[in-house]
Amino acid sequence: MDFKHRLELKVRDYECDIQGVVNNSVYQQYLEHARHEFLLASGIVFAALAEQKINLVVVRAELDYKQSLRPGDKFWVGTRLERSSRIRFNFIQGIYRQTDDALMLQGKITGTSLNERGRPFLPDVILGLIESA
Repeated sequence: MDFKHRLELKVRDYECDIQGVVNNSVYQQYLEHARHEFLLASGIVFAALAEQKINLVVVRAELDYKQSLRPGDKFWVGTRLERSSRIRFNFIQGIYRQTDDALMLQGKITGTSLNERGRPFLPDVILGLIESA
């Protein structure tokens, strides 16, 4: 898959459950961190958007768990952005084990932006990022 951004991470012991694998909820944290880093690498500071009354929100998360990461595994998260409607966008993401590039999780996170009145819209900064993809 063709990703615009790649973030490398390592599984920490406390992220694993009693079965010795990464807990399912932790994968969402990995994805969110990678989305923030993707925006930052693109010159978009998440907190600065909020100060401008532009609030990026997740409206849907589709996650397909393929395999499990284990303590100490090094992995990478790939992220790209695409427009899905007039007011929504998708972060297409994948989590891959670094040793063999095996797909661990495939995700599609649908978001929008809310203005100061709580109405959805796509700000120019996000549109520009989508168009540059």
